[in-house]
Amino acid sequence: MNAPGPALERYHRRAVLTVSTLAFTILFAVWVLFSIIGLPIREELGLSDGQFALLTAIPILTGSLLRLPLGIWADRFGGRRVFALLCLITAVPTFLLSLAHSYEQLLVLTFFIGLAGTSFAVGVSWNSAWFEAQSQGLALGVFGAGNVGASITKLLAPTLLSLVPAASLEIIPSGWRFVPWVYSIALVVTALMVWSFTPSDRVLSEGRPLAELLRPLRQLQVWRFGLYYVVVFGAYVGLSLWLPKYYVDVYGISLALAGLLTALFIFPASLLRPWGGYLSDQMGARRLMYVVFGVILAASLLLLLPPKLLGVWGFTLLVVVIGFAMGIGKAANLKMVAVWYPRDIGVTGGMVGMLGGLGGFFLPLMFAWIKDLTGLPQSIFLVLAGLAFGCLVWLHIAVLGIRISQLEAQLNTLNNSETVR
Repeated sequence: MNAPGPALERYHRRAVLTVSTLAFTILFAVWVLFSIIGLPIREELGLSDGQFALLTAIPILTGSLLRLPLGIWADRFGGRRVFALLCLITAVPTFLLSLAHSYEQLLVLTFFIGLAGTSFAVGVSWNSAWFEAQSQGLALGVFGAGNVGASITKLLAPTLLSLVPAASLEIIPSGWRFVPWVYSIALVVTALMVWSFTPSDRVLSEGRPLAELLRPLRQLQVWRFGLYYVVVFGAYVGLSLWLPKYYVDVYGISLALAGLLTALFIFPASLLRPWGGYLSDQMGARRLMYVVFGVILAASLLLLLPPKLLGVWGFTLLVVVIGFAMGIGKAANLKMVAVWYPRDIGVTGGMVGMLGGLGGFFLPLMFAWIKDLTGLPQSIFLVLAGLAFGCLVWLHIAVLGIRISQLEAQLNTLNNSETVR
């Protein structure tokens, strides 16, 4: 009579993980929408590099700043409720985007479209409520693979741009406006999927006061994990937004091919998260982070070479290597958060995600600034190399501190035993 219990539990876990990952994929595709449609918008409105960078960065800012409150709400009210509502709310500005005709209108709508980026914190809380500690790394890695939604935008949006200009129905917008129109419909369908195919919520923090929920944010460790996430996620978002423009401007290739080559970076940076989560469960997340930062640092230094020397395929190969490291690093980073703060994953995960997302907002602006300062397009990778080096040093300092604390504890234990004798 008790057999159906574990079977039903497994079914519910699979349902939550599958649906949340699919929903996160759609929302992430919406979140980075401007990395592709921003280019035809730039041509239509005659935008400067600064205006273009701001247009692509604002959704990242909104989605980053609001991750913390959305993570708290998911902990308190349940991920299923918050996720479904988030899809419906985001569908409205996404649809209105297809009707926009001025830069000012676009800026306002991009602010609200950025809500899609908060789905990360909501999904982390939702999955953490259903999976035990020994399998959380893999589960959160699978969920995080929804970052591949950026590839959907890179691959699908250029196709939609080229196929729809001749649309015969007046109610269907043409050109770049068709893309957000399609995405708004997908968001409504996603909300219905979340509500219809997942079990009732498990609430992590029901009844706990807000002050207690926010207590982990006093820990420097949480902020250190957030800096790590700037490198493995914020830089991932920044490069996802910047690479299509880089390929078009530096190598003179078409937007469609630029989207395809950018997808080669996005796929490993997203799809390797489950493997990164599995490795974190098996061998420890801290060891993986050493490798991750080292690989990103080495590849970034090589990318500082002149673009003509590397060629488009040499450049792409190095960028894909960075994508591999980021995919593993995102899962390992999140595993560290789950291990240290199992009851506060919505808050701590929201804070870490917020800091990483802010990196995704500021890094494209820094890319534009350092490119203008140096006149060298490859100089953007100097920023990434500096961040990776800083995180590698801080990680090692933290590890040394932990080892010293452990040694002191062992010495105290020996001294106490000698005193007893």
